[in-house]
Amino acid sequence: MRLRPIDLAREHGLSTQAVRNYEESGVLPAAERSPYGYRVYAPRHAAALRTFLALIPAHGHATAGAIMRAVNDGAVQEALRLIDASHGQLADDRSTLEAVEVALRDLAPPGEPEPGVTHIGPLAHRIGIRPATLRKWERAGLIVPRRDRRTGYRVYTAADVRDGLLAHQLRRGGYGLGQIARVLEQVRAAGGTEPLQATLGEWRDRLTARGLAMLAGAAALDAYMGRHCA
Repeated sequence: MRLRPIDLAREHGLSTQAVRNYEESGVLPAAERSPYGYRVYAPRHAAALRTFLALIPAHGHATAGAIMRAVNDGAVQEALRLIDASHGQLADDRSTLEAVEVALRDLAPPGEPEPGVTHIGPLAHRIGIRPATLRKWERAGLIVPRRDRRTGYRVYTAADVRDGLLAHQLRRGGYGLGQIARVLEQVRAAGGTEPLQATLGEWRDRLTARGLAMLAGAAALDAYMGRHCA
């Protein structure tokens, strides 16, 4: 069966230029040319495009393209490495979400007053750690207090205190500083723990959708490789 760029494009609501771009980038195998120089596609190209579009929700546009280029070049091990890395990232994200949920649940007992502005000694005492640990967390970017212009002492705001308590909960749970930093980034991006609480369900839904998309993408890739890359 001979297919034109428009035939591939129409199935997915794409432009013919997009189809040509995908071919030029290696996402689609190289097309044959007619005697007049026009591209001539085959069912393999249509299957490659369907597979690429199925991989995007699972792995993102860039990684999906890299996977398809590797498969089309016969570099199956590279394609599997990319897929493994993407699955690993999803597992890390899911672990981070679970850490946030646990830490927020244990962060502050009901009715405890909001933490106020403080210095390194009182904060270390409140958390139950040494001041040296707070300085280590500062070097790791977990908590970045401002400095008093007059004395040069570290000054911890209410948000810093919250992040310190949250970091302590996560450390007790066995999480590394890098993962804790990602958790705190989520808290800061949400504007605090209360807004973050409201977004946890949406966050979990996104991770679930990615996991399901990975299953669908894997099925599409397996079918493509079995039929067109054997």
